[in-house]
Amino acid sequence: MSAIDELLAAARSGLNRAEPGQALRLQREGALIVDIRPFANRFEEGEIPGSVIVERIHLEWRLAPDSEWRLPEVKPDSTVIVVCNEGYSSSLAAADLRRLGLPGATDLEGGFRAWRSAGLPVREGGTPAVP
Repeated sequence: MSAIDELLAAARSGLNRAEPGQALRLQREGALIVDIRPFANRFEEGEIPGSVIVERIHLEWRLAPDSEWRLPEVKPDSTVIVVCNEGYSSSLAAADLRRLGLPGATDLEGGFRAWRSAGLPVREGGTPAVP
């Protein structure tokens, strides 16, 4: 097993990853879906309606409960589902958020592409990221 495979397995061991249908249900119950995909992917493939766009390089600052730059809707007990293209970088990002004090952080198994393949709602892409 490669070092990145070990890192990914360790990150996922602490997550209760959400399948697409479950993520939609959680979103309807108040979970925040955070899309960390690059602009080009979002523009070309679309976005999950109601998701918040946060560039990966800003993620920890925007979601850490004790960050002065935290998004106001993120509370220490928030459920946050991180979304990337296929569910790899989102696992690493969600594990980082849990280490920063957001125990309700997880990711979308299979990423945006699994969401779209499941026939779940998609909006036109290209929304600017949270500054």
